[in-house]
Amino acid sequence: MSFFKDLSLSAFTAGFVAVLVGFTSSVAIVFQAAQAFGATPEMAASWMWALGIGMGLASALPSLWWKKPVMIAWSTPGAAVLAVAGVGHSMGEAVGAFIVCAVLIVLAGATGWFERVMNRIPMAIASALLAGVLARFGISAFVAAQTALPLVLLMLGTYLVARRLLPRYAVPLTLLVAIVFVAARGELAWSSVHFSLAWPVFTMPVFSWQAVVSLALPLFVVTMASQNLPGVAAIRASGYSDLPVSKLITLSGLATLVLAPFGAFALNLSAITAAMCMGREAHEDPARRYTAAVSCGAIYVVIGIFGAAVTGLLTAFPKELVAAIAGLALLGTIGGGLAAAVRDESHREAALITFLVTLSGVTLAGIGSAFWGVVAGAVALAVQQVGRKQKAPVGKEMAASGNIAPETNVAAAPGAGKNVS
Repeated sequence: MSFFKDLSLSAFTAGFVAVLVGFTSSVAIVFQAAQAFGATPEMAASWMWALGIGMGLASALPSLWWKKPVMIAWSTPGAAVLAVAGVGHSMGEAVGAFIVCAVLIVLAGATGWFERVMNRIPMAIASALLAGVLARFGISAFVAAQTALPLVLLMLGTYLVARRLLPRYAVPLTLLVAIVFVAARGELAWSSVHFSLAWPVFTMPVFSWQAVVSLALPLFVVTMASQNLPGVAAIRASGYSDLPVSKLITLSGLATLVLAPFGAFALNLSAITAAMCMGREAHEDPARRYTAAVSCGAIYVVIGIFGAAVTGLLTAFPKELVAAIAGLALLGTIGGGLAAAVRDESHREAALITFLVTLSGVTLAGIGSAFWGVVAGAVALAVQQVGRKQKAPVGKEMAASGNIAPETNVAAAPGAGKNVS
């Protein structure tokens, strides 16, 4: 099977790190959202089952089919919205809202309107958006030194030396050294690991206009603006513009629709973890990076099946280790995104505004900074370009970890314009 031939240690590690970062950074918010609707422990475990199975299959199967990395994740800002707005609503009403949100996501993908909007965003703005989203993780890697200086210094030193001597294995070696270090110091919280299988719990949906207005619509808006928008930016900045965005949006909506009665509140394109599996850290050959996404998907499925046990295992790592490995794994993508964002002088200021607004983390009207970063950058670009004649693009622009097609705003197919050994 070609998958096992293409699989590498760096790709598998990229998939594992993506799961580690994705789960540990937001699993607590998901549990808070479930508890807001009065979830029993069995229902909360069912949520993890549905999300794990949904993310895993929706990531692994398309990646195997297209031989390109497809990354699906749960909506972290959506979970935050539910945790706040869920009080006063029953679990049945919540499931009804999940279904309405899923239908809206399917329509957004099936009609193609979301992809058409994304096609009008210049590559500089998209790259700046991605860099702004990821830069917060890069900053957090060094903020972690305030509470775990020896660990962060050890990880940084290992990463730099490995990048010099064994660049493909820099992240796996850094993670291995960090795990050995915290284990030797007794800082792994093994007491949180409890082995048990998770079982799906079906909840009959209840539809009410109150739940649609207060839960479904906000969940849909933040998922599209704060998750799918930077998710598309990650795909294009990494050189996979030939992935069918509309089909992927539709797929995430259908997966949500099927699994909503079991607790899958919203599945969407990933941005942060996608960057880990789509970049050079996963593999130098873009055609083999899909194995990182498949590995990530397989681990998600295991998490869904074993629920609390695997979640406890992932959360056993110190938060400083997770923050540091996430930031170091994303350094190349952040740098590439910034380089692509400021390369075109005519788009440079608009791209910088996009980057800074996105990095700020500002939330207005319940919508995160990723959306407002694009809005601010688009307005700045419109003001600067109005009345001017468009200058023809010169030469080729390189994306964060692939190519940007000449004379277009979108990324070229992986490996286009260069030989990959």
